[in-house]
Amino acid sequence: MASAWSDNAPTGDWSGVLNRGLVHVGAYAGSELVGFVHVAWDGRSHAFLLDPTVSPAWRNRGLGRQIVVRAAQDSRLRGAAWLHVDYVPDLTGFYAKCGFRPTYAGLMDLTSP
Repeated sequence: MASAWSDNAPTGDWSGVLNRGLVHVGAYAGSELVGFVHVAWDGRSHAFLLDPTVSPAWRNRGLGRQIVVRAAQDSRLRGAAWLHVDYVPDLTGFYAKCGFRPTYAGLMDLTSP
């Protein structure tokens, strides 16, 4: 699964992240994790789609859309009213197929002074 993130593969123990999230969805081929998405939230009505990825060998089969839609459904069932996602322009079509609509948003880089 690390190959899906190229040089930015997350490493280490994810239990702290997953324990604080609203939802996380994994897709498996046997025992191999081939798709993943995590949903963080503010504890109230806003949820945030993070780290959606599909292993390169499993892309272009609809798997990414399935896990994002499942994460949205599960987020709704757990009380979220809004699901936010940030993405690069190349992914606009993908997220539109998942049910997202474009909105204005702001971003601040906290790693720069």
